[in-house]
Amino acid sequence: MEALQTQARSEAPATPAATVADVLAAMIEFDRGDARRIQHLLKVYAYASLIGKQEGLPEDTQRLLEMAAILHDIGIHAAEATYGSTAGVYQEKEGPAPARQLLQKLGIAPDVTERICFLIGHHHTYQGVDGPDYQILLEADFLVNAYEDQLSQKGILAFREKVFRTPSGIRLLNTIYGLTAEEGEGRA
Repeated sequence: MEALQTQARSEAPATPAATVADVLAAMIEFDRGDARRIQHLLKVYAYASLIGKQEGLPEDTQRLLEMAAILHDIGIHAAEATYGSTAGVYQEKEGPAPARQLLQKLGIAPDVTERICFLIGHHHTYQGVDGPDYQILLEADFLVNAYEDQLSQKGILAFREKVFRTPSGIRLLNTIYGLTAEEGEGRA
């Protein structure tokens, strides 16, 4: 009998890896009661997903990007509590620890967790961009922040020139904000 139980346990299917939907549900729970922040993360996630797919990211990079987009502002509550500010530098400092905890609880692979935490810790840092996941996260977050912060057209154009690099992100920015490639020194 014991041999049969051991055999049954060894034949049980492995627990599947957490999905993007699992991370999204966990983050919504993390931000419970903060509709504004939940709405923000959903918009950044949607834009990151769209740009990543339009840019043809490999499936594993796309999944990582989407998880990072969902979690990118996870440090904002700790930043407010610790520094009385939601400034990007504080979000970057405070975000990786709760993200790591959430991702580990969901069973996300350590290498994926570390890359997501790196992206969270740099999502307001515009130099040293080292991959398409990082670039697209910056662009997706800006698409949302420009609207939420009511950024001027001059500010949007300046950011386009300094930060946007993906053809899909530039096209989306131009479409959303009614810009043309000829305005400023636009590249799309």
